[in-house]
Amino acid sequence: MSYLILIIGFILLIKGADIFVEGASNIAKKFGIPPIVVGLTIVSIGTSAPELAVSLIASFEGNNGITIGNVLGSNIFNTLMVLGVTSIITPILIKKSTMLKDYIVNIVVTISLFMLTFGRILFNKEVGLSRLSGIILILGCVVYTLYLIKTAKSEGEDNETNNNIKILASIIKIIVGIAGIILGGNLVVNSASNIAYSFGLSDKLVGLTIVAIGTSLPELVTSIIAAIKGENDIAIGNVLGSNIFNILLILGVSSSINPILISASLLADILFLIVVSLILGVFMFKGKKDKLALGKIEGLTLVILYIGYMGYIIFRN
Repeated sequence: MSYLILIIGFILLIKGADIFVEGASNIAKKFGIPPIVVGLTIVSIGTSAPELAVSLIASFEGNNGITIGNVLGSNIFNTLMVLGVTSIITPILIKKSTMLKDYIVNIVVTISLFMLTFGRILFNKEVGLSRLSGIILILGCVVYTLYLIKTAKSEGEDNETNNNIKILASIIKIIVGIAGIILGGNLVVNSASNIAYSFGLSDKLVGLTIVAIGTSLPELVTSIIAAIKGENDIAIGNVLGSNIFNILLILGVSSSINPILISASLLADILFLIVVSLILGVFMFKGKKDKLALGKIEGLTLVILYIGYMGYIIFRN
């Protein structure tokens, strides 16, 4: 029964996020908000909505292992599997200059997470995210969002309002989407916890694997479809944006609600996330051409790294 509830929860999460993004995007178009702002904020936050719902619910219930495991696992899955599978299906080509800043922000945010968690050991503090750390991450999220909006405006896009879009219908979609996300998040957290306890597994392992993969399905589907349609900037931007919001927004809000104590074993997972992010940078920005590319070889390498990582954490538990 727990497995059935888990599947239903994932369906509600993914469909809820899809409806939420559609409703929010329609309202943005209605008022002439630049498409790039919609893509970098609404789409990224929308595809991160399942992670946000699961992590917040887990935080309220005191399941901090699922909270931190979900974010770390999702970011690792996004970096290795989402981009790996996408580039195996179709090579990802894009100008280096358009992705460099977001990639650098992604690296800085990931390293900052490491310093805010395990850096506390240097000051004889418990390993984890305090409420102060959460506030710092939230402020970082606000600054990053404002930066995205300012960058979009500086491009001087002339956006016309769309009068054919109905506001009430869009608002209803947003409400329905949020309801699906919240309900699905509850079902996923409760069923995943039951499965973990029945097999004697730790909540952090379930967060790193089952929950992380399930909540990252929107990113996987979005990036694959975007790449097939030739929207390569969305394919990579979706992953980088989601990874950044996962850390800044999700862990920021979660640790502000309930400080997160982190198991020392997760040090390897955070370091692994930093390493694979650097490897992704090597793949993306190698060569002198202005175009960056992730081809089948790079994609296969990323997928193999994820398979090896999954084997390691299952054996570790």
